[in-house]
Amino acid sequence: MLQPAEIDTSEALTERQQAVLDAALRLLVEEGDNLTMTAVARRASCSKETLYKWFGDRDGLLTATVQWQASKVRVAPVDRKGLDLASLTASLERFASDWLKVISSDTSIALNRVAVSHAGSGKDDLGAVVLQNGRFALARRLKPVLEAGRQAGLLDFEDAETAFRTFFGLVGRDVQIRLLLGDRVELTGATIGGDARRATQQFLALFGAKNRAARPLGPDGFRSSGSEI
Repeated sequence: MLQPAEIDTSEALTERQQAVLDAALRLLVEEGDNLTMTAVARRASCSKETLYKWFGDRDGLLTATVQWQASKVRVAPVDRKGLDLASLTASLERFASDWLKVISSDTSIALNRVAVSHAGSGKDDLGAVVLQNGRFALARRLKPVLEAGRQAGLLDFEDAETAFRTFFGLVGRDVQIRLLLGDRVELTGATIGGDARRATQQFLALFGAKNRAARPLGPDGFRSSGSEI
């Protein structure tokens, strides 16, 4: 089982280490499964000894590479005491925009294709690494924002994981699977910005405290999802 590397944020990486991980990402795009420590060292103009010192073995390098890519999805900090709807909305839109930019990049597409091809193959646990340091890590970073929104009376949900999965689905829709399957989805800066705003507004329509309070309870005891979407 691959163990997550200790380096998992851009703040913990030196510029040189970031350059090495960028080189590894470019090689993944070009060569996929053929990524080796020798090839990364050659592309990044460093020694294999340095790579082993920083990241351990190839698995450690792959883990750090996944973490570095995922770190590009930022979660804007929120002031729990002074949180208002505008700042909550801005934080959610930034997350959504960053995530769409990352998953639509050639590097993420290549990385995810390699991870999918390895899943269940017994080659390594790259699929688990991508899940733990990608989707699951993003959930751990965004859930505190959602919880802060609930504490501030702006959001109304019973389970943070369910709320996160809903937001994640509204943002991603079918984009990632289409990209992985080779569809040339047009994601310009303007398109991504519009999609991020739309997903955030849809999420707030579903989980905004005022919107949910206005809905009648259904026969199951839960409030109707309404017809906002």
